[in-house]
Amino acid sequence: MLNHVIHAVKDAGREILRVYNSDDFGVEIKGDNSPLTKADKAAHDVLVKSLATLGLGPVLSEEDVEIPWSERKTWERYWLVDPLDGTKEFIKRNGEFTVNVALIEHGAPVLGVVYAPVTDLLYYGRKGEGAYRKDGHFDAEKIVPSPLPGKGESWRIVGSRSHSSADFDAFMAGFPNAGLVSIGSSLKLCMVAEGSADLYPRLIPTSEWDTAAAQAVVEAAGGQVLHWETLEPLRYNTKDELLNPYFVVCAEPSDLWMQLSPARK
Repeated sequence: MLNHVIHAVKDAGREILRVYNSDDFGVEIKGDNSPLTKADKAAHDVLVKSLATLGLGPVLSEEDVEIPWSERKTWERYWLVDPLDGTKEFIKRNGEFTVNVALIEHGAPVLGVVYAPVTDLLYYGRKGEGAYRKDGHFDAEKIVPSPLPGKGESWRIVGSRSHSSADFDAFMAGFPNAGLVSIGSSLKLCMVAEGSADLYPRLIPTSEWDTAAAQAVVEAAGGQVLHWETLEPLRYNTKDELLNPYFVVCAEPSDLWMQLSPARK
């Protein structure tokens, strides 16, 4: 099953690159004021068709979210897909966008694949089986988060390339010895999973399809993706709206960043 999903994600990536290397992205503006391109649509079609052949449950994609809550709430297992995470990065042609596919069971992501087509960088993980990074033609390597920085050591914090907020700026201003790395899409979560960043505080809105695949990778690697207020793992398809709360991605909770939570002030 995992190999099937990886092949599907790479097929979607090839469709994205076909548009990426063209002169016409076909940009439209959706109702939430976010952009949509030909690449989003093409990747969506590839993934929905491929995942449906597995027969493991329905597919919920960012590009097809009109499924009513009365139907969704009966789902015990389903695929959650973001065909092109980081459309703004795609339009900027900076390569920092991904294809995201997660398998959700009883509200928790149990399998995730994240693929960056431009760099041919692949992350994947499955509950109880570890998480892996495969860079181009190199062999896949198992990944784990870094231990928490020691007293006086600098924290490597990752933030959004295209989005910020007053809460995030206040958090960074109050965090001692912190260095900020900005990058697009779900690659931010994967940086914590692989140990190249220590913390990703997300203090602006996201949708469930933005995080599910990378959360599966983080958790399979041994890290955590936690609701900022409750410190419980993010859950999926538990309510009518498909928005996430503020959250943090980490190896484990630390009093150092917990005391800077806007929710605890």
